[in-house]
Amino acid sequence: MGKTVLVTGASAGIGKATAILLAQSGYNVYGAARRIEKMEDLKDYGIKPIGLDVTKEESISTCVEQIFKEAGSIDILVNNAGFGAYGAIEDVTMQDAKYQLEVNVFGAMRLTQLVLPGMRQNKYGKVVNISSVGGKIAFPFGGWYHASKFAIEALSDAMRIEVKEFGIDVIVIEPGGTKSEWGGIAVESLIRVSGKTAYARLVTAFQKSFTQMAEHLPEPIMIAELIKKGIEARKPKTRYIGGYMAKPILFLRKILSDRMLERLIMNQVK
Repeated sequence: MGKTVLVTGASAGIGKATAILLAQSGYNVYGAARRIEKMEDLKDYGIKPIGLDVTKEESISTCVEQIFKEAGSIDILVNNAGFGAYGAIEDVTMQDAKYQLEVNVFGAMRLTQLVLPGMRQNKYGKVVNISSVGGKIAFPFGGWYHASKFAIEALSDAMRIEVKEFGIDVIVIEPGGTKSEWGGIAVESLIRVSGKTAYARLVTAFQKSFTQMAEHLPEPIMIAELIKKGIEARKPKTRYIGGYMAKPILFLRKILSDRMLERLIMNQVK
């Protein structure tokens, strides 16, 4: 049997596509998510569904302990669980802001803390952190989501240097737009939080722009293939980029001033 992989957020989207692709490629895959009923179909691919709430310490430790008991190790961790809580900075409650970071940042890092000792002992490991184009550039109404992904980028860079001597690679995946539940949840959140506030006009424009973009989004298998490429590379790149407009957006981030970038973003949401 191949290396053992834990994929979080495996109930839909990128997580589910990644779990299936890796299982079909010979890996021993555990798919983890809160909605375990949404992972029943993964059993058809030989994937082992496991319940996981990344905001609860007991759930995280139980998940890791179960996999170690059954498989002996977690060789590859794909930190994919996450969501986007959208709304104007002024409107998002601190409770919701903290929950966004709890899921996207602290949950992923706590899981990583628990798998690193085994990876160090085995002198082998891959930690794949799913960031976003939004980990390099911030759009209106996504402030707390972007903060979480900017944090993932920084934590990954620091960790990569820390664990290199132990044979562990830290790989960042930066998806652009991809077909998933994520977008619908983000827009629903935006309308609920800021749809009737002082930001209502801009919210309407943003929603229209997002709806138009949604027609062009690629399937999540595109990102799953990037993840597979990263974990199978002898010397993986630090970052892999894919998805709708990902490379052009990051290129513009490099060459444009902040003010020019702001004008470009606002032209897209008029």
